[in-house]
Amino acid sequence: MDRRSFLRTSALGGGAAAAASLAAPAIAQGTRTLTMVATWPRGLAGVWDSVERFSNTVSELTDGQLTIDAKAAGELVGALEVFDAVTSGQADLYHGCEYYFIGQHPALAYFTTVPFGMTTPELMTWYYGQDGMALHHELGEIFGLRGFLAGNTGAQGGGWFRSPVNSAADFQGLKFRMPGLGGEVMAKLGASVQVLPGGEIYQALSTGALDATEWIGPWSDEKLGLQEIAKNYYPAGFHEPGAALVVNANLEVFNSLPASHQKAIEIAAAETHQHNYGLFLANNGPALERLVQSGVQIQEFSDDIWDAFGSASQEVLGQYAGDPIYDKIYKSAMDSMRSSAQWLEVSDNRYSTQRNRVLAAL
Repeated sequence: MDRRSFLRTSALGGGAAAAASLAAPAIAQGTRTLTMVATWPRGLAGVWDSVERFSNTVSELTDGQLTIDAKAAGELVGALEVFDAVTSGQADLYHGCEYYFIGQHPALAYFTTVPFGMTTPELMTWYYGQDGMALHHELGEIFGLRGFLAGNTGAQGGGWFRSPVNSAADFQGLKFRMPGLGGEVMAKLGASVQVLPGGEIYQALSTGALDATEWIGPWSDEKLGLQEIAKNYYPAGFHEPGAALVVNANLEVFNSLPASHQKAIEIAAAETHQHNYGLFLANNGPALERLVQSGVQIQEFSDDIWDAFGSASQEVLGQYAGDPIYDKIYKSAMDSMRSSAQWLEVSDNRYSTQRNRVLAAL
């Protein structure tokens, strides 16, 4: 990717297209309806729940004066076409993951997740308590977008494999689905990486187009049926320690809304973020138990594989250095993570270890 040219192409191409073709939202009798496209198929466990939660909350907060017409992947545009649809004005908002669009700018990944990056509590600290949200807005403005976190899966699993992975060499030639900067890490380890939307994973795995895949976690993966094909599941992964979902609005549309409706979008997104995180945590434990009972083998990557993940991750995160806004976001996120991790290690983490030890002995 030519990191130095993205500003010119996005500002001239995307901005001109938005000005020329921005679709006028439906307005009738004092109400306004915005069209939101999503990267998810309708009904996909967890992620589509966040689409519905956000849409309903916006309507409730505005007493129905602002409504969201949510379109699932393929209903208006394809799953990975939502970014272009909103920047061009074909749609008003999108719901998805920012790391699907690192081809537009690699720093977008920090507003979903990056390899060896922040857990969900650490991400929330940066985004809501420090300058994460402001940086998200600064980056979005380059593309004519205004974004907010609007969902979170928590830590995602390392993936589903037909056969156990015993060393980093086992990734050589492996046809593996993984988006974002994590996918670039796997490519450095020799995997043949594919970026597929969630609705296409099952078929690709069942036909052999994929040898292995990651998706989200036990609940969503069980609903997708991945355990029917691959029997080796790695619950801990390096690539998505706390994956956020986002809502991004066309900036011209967002600025045309009254301040109260802009705030409603912001509040609905934040409420959806925390609710969705709780929803995933509530469902993952019982789902993992069911998967084990059905014959799934729970595996863990060896330390040498984790070391290989770490080395490759540092290469990937560092290869974009020199782009001013990437450097700014990288430094802010890493500084925040180190600060948060230091406190969490001596407080929450120590407590959890001792709590589990004490209760197990009772």
